[in-house]
Amino acid sequence: QVQLVESGGGLVQAGGSLRLSCAASGRTVSNYAMAWFRQVPGKEREFVAVIGWGGVSTVYADSVKGRFTISRDNAKNTVYLQMNELKPEDTAVYYCAQGPRYFTVSRLVSTYDYWGQGTQVTVSS
Repeated sequence: QVQLVESGGGLVQAGGSLRLSCAASGRTVSNYAMAWFRQVPGKEREFVAVIGWGGVSTVYADSVKGRFTISRDNAKNTVYLQMNELKPEDTAVYYCAQGPRYFTVSRLVSTYDYWGQGTQVTVSS
């Protein structure tokens, strides 16, 4: 059974940094596309970043490009999202998602098979 557990969210001032972690069990993350999405109440879930299987390809939403970095540690079966220069508009629940095996990258919610429970990130101005 696949489980994704996010951690690392919290309250931070604008300009600060947080690192989110997504610990996976049941599947080896290196063989799957892994992504981060975020959602605020009343809005659709929004793509943030994805790392393709093998870790070669990465894609970012324009709103986070240059500030966020997605990476993974295959030995720990964990994916990370390093978030720097945070802005109040980054406030959301952040979700980790796992896509199909040997898949490259996708921005679409429908691509992803498994989701974590989410972790709240709040950026104060």
